[in-house]
Amino acid sequence: MNDLSKYFADAFRHLGGNRNIPAIEVRFYPYAGLHHTIRVRSGRVYVRLSDICNTGSQDVLRALAFVLVARLLGKRVPDVHDRVYRDYSLTPEVRRAADIARRRRGRKRISSAQGVTYELDRLFSRLNKKFFDGVLEKPTLTWSQRKTRTILGHHDRVYETITISKTLDSPEVPEWFVEYILYHEMLHMKHAARFINGRRYYHTAAFRQDERRFPQYNEAQRWLERFARRRRMPRAA
Repeated sequence: MNDLSKYFADAFRHLGGNRNIPAIEVRFYPYAGLHHTIRVRSGRVYVRLSDICNTGSQDVLRALAFVLVARLLGKRVPDVHDRVYRDYSLTPEVRRAADIARRRRGRKRISSAQGVTYELDRLFSRLNKKFFDGVLEKPTLTWSQRKTRTILGHHDRVYETITISKTLDSPEVPEWFVEYILYHEMLHMKHAARFINGRRYYHTAAFRQDERRFPQYNEAQRWLERFARRRRMPRAA
């Protein structure tokens, strides 16, 4: 058993109760980002760790073992290990390495800014001039590949893209609501995430203050609630 497997065996020993410690295979894998997996097949545990962590300290790798085993067993991660791994994952060096891995190894699906009803480039230019003095550099704008209701918009800083749900590309959706969703994502370009007590916060007080500058902000919240209700409605099989 190598050192990595020993960390996981130790985690099973502490978190698994009376379970027997299974055979464990651990190796690093070139994931597109800081991603790890743990699976059980035929009674054997297979673990793949992002190769970003191959220079991590023994304390970090041991903490990661406890994080993954707790996830597998449905147990709470011990605070000390949660803190050690979270602090490590949020260091500038690791965050930069994860971004580079995503850009080099990942793939971003891009369709088109031109929709059936709305054209995102035009909306971006108008919002940029009205709310940002035209200083935002235009990212790649695209409608999503599929209609989604859970996520209506997403800004990806690694790929420098803004994706808007294809669900909104409809004459039944008012243009100002599409603009609001796009405006929200543009605010992510202006306001960087903040790290407070080891946690990342995207919607800061400054972000929320700017968001309320949108003229139809209150009405937009009612539309968002309408989409939320639709998500909760049972669907026919």
